[in-house]
Amino acid sequence: MLPFHDVVADDFSQVNELIIRQLHSDVGLVENIGHYLIEAGGKRLRPLMVLLAARALDYRGKEHLDLAAIIEFIHSATLLHDDVVDTSSLRRGRPTANAEWGNAPSVLVGDFLYSRSFQMMVAIGNMDVMSILSDTTNVIAEGEVQQLINAKDPDLTEEGYIEVIHKKTAVLFAAACEVGAVIAGADQKTRLALKEYGLQVGIAFQLVDDALDYKGDAETLGKNVGDDLAEGKPTLPLIYAMRQAPEADRQIIREAISAGDASKLQQVVAIVEATGAMDYTLKAAERAVTQALQALKSVPESRYCAAMADIAHFSLGRNH
Repeated sequence: MLPFHDVVADDFSQVNELIIRQLHSDVGLVENIGHYLIEAGGKRLRPLMVLLAARALDYRGKEHLDLAAIIEFIHSATLLHDDVVDTSSLRRGRPTANAEWGNAPSVLVGDFLYSRSFQMMVAIGNMDVMSILSDTTNVIAEGEVQQLINAKDPDLTEEGYIEVIHKKTAVLFAAACEVGAVIAGADQKTRLALKEYGLQVGIAFQLVDDALDYKGDAETLGKNVGDDLAEGKPTLPLIYAMRQAPEADRQIIREAISAGDASKLQQVVAIVEATGAMDYTLKAAERAVTQALQALKSVPESRYCAAMADIAHFSLGRNH
């Protein structure tokens, strides 16, 4: 675990136990795939944000544990579906569920996780929470479809790219923080501030993730380097590089995106580096983190709030 997990270590442990209990199914394959995905680990930043947001506002109940598990189930469902859509073979350093069991079981178990999360929401019985999370799930689905439409389109604008990462990634971070505020009975100003904090951390997280695809290594990343290029994803490093590069280099990137071809990955990486596209992307992530920290000023100072600031900084400095 990372240091900011330690602040809510007991809560985090209870969430992990709850996740295992809620994965129960009479159908063995559902449990097998569910456990395989959950036990792969990951940083669990989204459920952690629920716990920290609630505790930062002096919440003393238990519903934050259920909400953290719900957020993790929604996220895990998106991963299962993403890996099928992207035909990914590696996640968190292990074969993806679709590589192990096939596409159909992965999609269906993703559906199970979505529906289980909504069963848990109903049990909480808070209409504000239901509204936030149902809207969020819907927006994520729109973002996934939009990303699919944008694939192999070298003419995607920076604005179009930001819209996708806002929908596909950032909204779940935002929802995690907002539902923590809702169950703590926060006023509207605090609730919106925490939502903004989560949104900006989510944007920074995805920007760095997209940058790492052109500077990391598979062992550290836990996924194959160049996957984005192989899928024809026009991410910000490529969008900026095409704006700055000479025509010949621009054409190399355009053709790689259009064909979903990672065979010229090293050439593309060299162009990305030569044009300053990596710095440009990371600067955009820095601006998002600055906005996140500004929003966090509306939350009373505490070790929980300090841990949330640490998460924002971590989203910039990570290498996986």
